[in-house]
Amino acid sequence: MDNPKLRKLLITLHLLFAGFMAPAFILLAVTGGAYLLGQKGQETKVAVNLPAGTVIDLKSPTAEADIRALLKSANIDHDFEYLKNRGTTAQTRPTSRPYISFKQKDGQWMAEKVTPNFMKAAIEIHKGHGPTLLKTYHKIVALMLMGVVFGGILVGLLAKAYRGKTIGAVAIGTLLYLVLIFFA
Repeated sequence: MDNPKLRKLLITLHLLFAGFMAPAFILLAVTGGAYLLGQKGQETKVAVNLPAGTVIDLKSPTAEADIRALLKSANIDHDFEYLKNRGTTAQTRPTSRPYISFKQKDGQWMAEKVTPNFMKAAIEIHKGHGPTLLKTYHKIVALMLMGVVFGGILVGLLAKAYRGKTIGAVAIGTLLYLVLIFFA
């Protein structure tokens, strides 16, 4: 099972994939750690004046098109990729850059433009609320991560000198993770 050519290929792919993914994982590590330490970023909110009598039917299948038309008719210059519709509130997306949030209060529709600072924008990207192209990139990175992890394990199993250490590390890591999931 000790195949030096296969091991060399796996190591090369492992290094290339890891290098390609490094920027995404640095962002994830920094934003995830900051978030868990209570640094969730800031955002500024400014009221957006909607025309009097504005009615938004978020249950309508045309809600996104209706909001686009509303913004255009009110001369509100705001471009967005899609609408996150929660039935009673809505946000234009991505929320990693300025977006508009809509909600109904006391029977009237209100909107506000929300502008995230750098940390808040980076956390929104971490959560998957960034531009569609970036979300696609992150899906590719997720698939590559599985390849890097399984490839790394396979490299360890293929090398006789590392086989026991690899099995031990995977067993300990799996056991620790299961304990944390079920007992923490």
